[in-house]
Amino acid sequence: MQRCKYLVCNTDSAFPVTTTTLDTEHEVAIALGSNVGNRMNNFKEALRLMKSYGIHVTGHSCLYETEPVHVTDQPKFLNGVIRGLTKLDPHELLNVLKKIEREMGREENGIRYGPRPLDLDILFYGKLRINSDKLIIPHERIWERPFVLAPLVDLLGSDFDNDHIVAHWHSLSMLQGGIFQAWERLGGESLVGKDGILQRVLPIGSDQLWDFSTKTYVMGILNLTPDSFSDGGQFQSIDYAVSRVRSMIFEGVDIIDIGAQSTRPMASRISTQEELDRLIPVLKVVRGMPEMKGKLISVDTFNSEVAFEAIRNGADILNDVSAGSLDPNMHNVVANSDVPYMVMHMRGDPCTMQNNENLQYNDVCKDVASELYLRVRDAELSGIPAWRIMIDPGIGFSKRIDHNIDIIMGLTKIRKEMGKKSIALSHAPMLIGPSRKRFLGDICGRPEASERDPATVACVSAGILGGANIIRVHNVRDNADAARLCDAMMRRKMCEG
Repeated sequence: MQRCKYLVCNTDSAFPVTTTTLDTEHEVAIALGSNVGNRMNNFKEALRLMKSYGIHVTGHSCLYETEPVHVTDQPKFLNGVIRGLTKLDPHELLNVLKKIEREMGREENGIRYGPRPLDLDILFYGKLRINSDKLIIPHERIWERPFVLAPLVDLLGSDFDNDHIVAHWHSLSMLQGGIFQAWERLGGESLVGKDGILQRVLPIGSDQLWDFSTKTYVMGILNLTPDSFSDGGQFQSIDYAVSRVRSMIFEGVDIIDIGAQSTRPMASRISTQEELDRLIPVLKVVRGMPEMKGKLISVDTFNSEVAFEAIRNGADILNDVSAGSLDPNMHNVVANSDVPYMVMHMRGDPCTMQNNENLQYNDVCKDVASELYLRVRDAELSGIPAWRIMIDPGIGFSKRIDHNIDIIMGLTKIRKEMGKKSIALSHAPMLIGPSRKRFLGDICGRPEASERDPATVACVSAGILGGANIIRVHNVRDNADAARLCDAMMRRKMCEG
């Protein structure tokens, strides 16, 4: 490899003071954009090619859909930023990224700011400040582009002083007041959402983008197990399952969550084949129902073989209560797919999660946030982009009554704690699943699960007002009404603000 010298800037001085040779790995931030062809496939292929050329991706922003600028008569762009490690020197890295763009079909002499299947820009390279005829780092137009600053901020944590390279990127930006200040100066979060110029989206499959900021989404539970705590054994036959799905669609469901392995406390683990025999026939039929047009299917499993077959047979989302801890191959299966991955907090497994040692917390919201972050980082480093990850604090899993209440009241705190390590993960869609759980019965004196629907409605309402994006429930009708009311109240509050 050619060894070149580049300037490293002292953060306490405006002048370069030392030089270094590039013979070790350096951290980089690279922006991705696409508005031609299948944009998500373009991103996926770009990440694959980066890996093949020696760029190890270690972090991902959220994804943003944006209107074009300068040349406005063209399709919307999809934008993101990745963080990675490479031994390529800056100009070699630039050449590799240009080669990837060409391999993805970009024309070298195309219209400036015009349509392109892929656009790759180096935003930062280690601690270097570079100014050459071909390359300027930090990228000179970061500060004027919300579609770059938004995903760049996602790569940071609000407690960035604990991340030496991010702190240095921030210091390289001090002429602009720093990265966070530059983002806020452009408008910050006010630019994101229904009335903003950016839409934060989560990809479903290879061609569908989900804007989860527009409403609360209702996930209806379809248990195919004989031993689930609330409705075990009711929907094991295909006919009964189909009837139940039709009923939930009529009542306003957005997502059907199908589970064939019970995760109630002390539930025993069934064989892979038994779980598949329960799940796949129903999944195939539900996937083919005309009424399911516009609806999503989630499969609730912690078994990677079941996950693989579920995805192959039409599951849109993989919902894993173990976050990959109960099957070492789960992350690989999801990484090689296009489905979003629901990462839930739990300690131990369904048989051990309520053991005394798994119920010890210093601060349940902080501890859940920290442990969820570590699970998500494991998933991300296994190849699942953060822009395909959703989070669930795991109400009822490894929690006592007071823990569950603290979580419902502390969803904003959980997001804030996760944001100290990763702004992107603090924006991830959040699911809560308190439906008919025992702690509601203990509080309200309702020993029968079927009598806990009013308490469930109260609980999910508090969660929605606290920032939950998805509610997982048995009673779709009543909870869908609660979601609509909460959404209306939040819209009203935003209008007044």
